[in-house]
Amino acid sequence: MKVVEPASLQQVLRGGQDATPGTRTGPAILVGLIGRGIQASLSPRMHEAEGARLGFRYIYKLIDLDPLGLDVGALPDLVLAAERLGFTGLNITHPCKEAVLACLDELSPDAAAIGAVNTVVFAGGRRAGHNTDCWGFAEGFRRRMPHVALGRVLQLGAGGAGMAVARALLELGVGRLAIYDPDRAKAAALAAALCRQFSPGRAEAVEAAETAARQADGIVNASPVGMAKYPGSPLSPAVLQPSQWVADIIYFPAETEFLREARAKGCATMPGSGMAIHQAVKAFELFTGVAPDAEAMAREFAAA
Repeated sequence: MKVVEPASLQQVLRGGQDATPGTRTGPAILVGLIGRGIQASLSPRMHEAEGARLGFRYIYKLIDLDPLGLDVGALPDLVLAAERLGFTGLNITHPCKEAVLACLDELSPDAAAIGAVNTVVFAGGRRAGHNTDCWGFAEGFRRRMPHVALGRVLQLGAGGAGMAVARALLELGVGRLAIYDPDRAKAAALAAALCRQFSPGRAEAVEAAETAARQADGIVNASPVGMAKYPGSPLSPAVLQPSQWVADIIYFPAETEFLREARAKGCATMPGSGMAIHQAVKAFELFTGVAPDAEAMAREFAAA
């Protein structure tokens, strides 16, 4: 692991600039996003534009492990440095949503149930972890896919985001959720946790994604495959059927290879933009204590 000295941490988190928010007279909000390969993130634009609209002095920093030459082992130092530098909080993304749990003092009920955190708030000398991914995916799904069949669904990916998406799918009414991950132990652990929280048989880990896909009403890609950093498709398009619906949580590119293939087969599709926008809406409220205009944030996302 690369060791980051305190002075270097300050440069990392300040982005080489004065971190003091600008000339607006409203409350000062300084937040950041920690993850890998996040240069294309639209979170800074959504947060800063909505913050400006509401009169905040709002700055949002990208803390990308890749160009910094850091691995997940640097996460405790990064969180500590952000806290000491006066950050209001942090968003957390792949591959840090589970690892950050060890850095926190408390968890919201949703974050505790899911076992992953994507939003950290610093307040009163404590670090509180939240998960806005679950609500963000569910809200995007309700708006885009209100009438699709939910009897059997296959989810690809059991990582930090997948843990939140799986919970959202069961809360949306999915009857039986099949979970596939190359790490079979992770898929099995997630399925077991969901069965404890909901009811026996509601979720199962599967070893053959293509077999499960043929039996599913819908398929959700909650893996990183399809991101600009991890190109490709998580499943062969040959198994897709026009009667199925397909969702992806990736929003950059706006249409992943997987969604493009599914649309070509006649499937109803849902891109990752809905989850990206709505998780940001909840995170903004946690950082500021003010409910943002979701439609304004969606317009900013679309403009980008």
